[in-house]
Amino acid sequence: MVLLREVIGSQLRHARKAQGATLRDISTKANVALGYLSEIERGQKEPSSELLSSICLALEISVSTLMRGVTNEAARIENQVRPIKANRTNTNSKAA
Repeated sequence: MVLLREVIGSQLRHARKAQGATLRDISTKANVALGYLSEIERGQKEPSSELLSSICLALEISVSTLMRGVTNEAARIENQVRPIKANRTNTNSKAA
């Protein structure tokens, strides 16, 4: 099962690290508590749309770019955990 808060957090962390920014850098720019931003990145808190916009602005990425990454990552995870359906043909049945 995919939890969007975890995928959003992962994508935010990836974007921040790709820029070489620290949690402190982004928390200051986004005007969000450092600890709360850390919880968002770890998937423990789900940001409001307003807060997500502020974080994206601080990261200099669009919300749509972030959400595209979230969509792609969620699809990748779903494809990995989707159970494989076994062939349910009964090989012990006798022909009439």
